Amino acid sequence: MIKQRFLYLLPLVFSFADAQADDAADLAKKLANPIAALISVPIQANYDEGFGIDDGSVLRVNVQPVIPLELNEDWNLISRTILPILDQSDVPLSGQGESGIGDVVQSLFFSPSEPSDSGWILGAGPVFLMPTATDEALGAEKWGAGPTGIALKQAGPWTYGFLVNHIESFSGSGDQDVSASFLQPFLTYITPSQTTFALNTESTYDWENEQWSVPINVNVLQLMRVGGQAFQAGIGARYWLDSPRGGPDGWGLRLSFTLLFPK
Repeated sequence: MIKQRFLYLLPLVFSFADAQADDAADLAKKLANPIAALISVPIQANYDEGFGIDDGSVLRVNVQPVIPLELNEDWNLISRTILPILDQSDVPLSGQGESGIGDVVQSLFFSPSEPSDSGWILGAGPVFLMPTATDEALGAEKWGAGPTGIALKQAGPWTYGFLVNHIESFSGSGDQDVSASFLQPFLTYITPSQTTFALNTESTYDWENEQWSVPINVNVLQLMRVGGQAFQAGIGARYWLDSPRGGPDGWGLRLSFTLLFPK
């Protein structure tokens, strides 16, 4: 009798395990999509050296909540916020440095609920620069705005695409205007165990000073669950192919942690 009951329950156990695996795979795939309909709170710590004239360092922790809103059956609005928390050492000179909050960048993407007929996921909208820095050394002291857009495609374990924006300042007390273009091509691969390998650049061109900042980022991230809370944690390295004079150079480190709140 016990054996018969065990054999009866066995398909239910495997069915439950398969459902959990499908949910995890779906979460990992949504995480690879910057405008997925998934509430998440990524926290990203970046450490870079080579700043200033005395090889200063900067620890930048970006808190980046993503909040999707369903406008109707056909359209979503995705809010992506970047709140930087900075700790600068020996910048711009030895013995100098500041710690505090930097300028917030707020992006809003209007995105169709379904991919296009060719499988592309698209989004576009405005981006805003807000002078929220707690010290003039940590921000531009300028209000800015401009367009932003994203296009990506997901095929099997692969996700590839690019994100762009451009910000022009229009007000503020800072000494220098802001005119900056951001380019982020990205490529990710997700394994059956929901390990994500990610490659991207986060390049910025400063039109005012005619200078590029080009870091290449390689990251490994793992989707996990503790109790009922799903999260993704990862580690990565970056290499600066180009940066302004007095900017970062060589290798940097990235740690990331993302809390997930699926519907």
